[in-house]
Amino acid sequence: DLTERELEVLQLVARGLSNKDVARAIGRTDETVKIHLKNTFAKLGVTDRTEAVTVGLSRGLIHLD
Repeated sequence: DLTERELEVLQLVARGLSNKDVARAIGRTDETVKIHLKNTFAKLGVTDRTEAVTVGLSRGLIHLD
C-alpha cells in the first residue's frame, strides 16, 4: 500500500510535474521527492516514472482530472 504522501507525489508526477515542481508543491526538497518515488517504484514493482503512473492509473490509485 502506498502512503498518502506517495500517492500525492504520484498524482503530481502524473500531471507532468518535475521532481523540483513536486517538491515545491508539497513543501519538501527534491531529495525527499526522489525518496518517495523510489519507495513508490519498489511498492508498485516498476522502474520509472512513466511505468509508475501507468500502474497507478490502471489500479485506480490515481486519476487524471
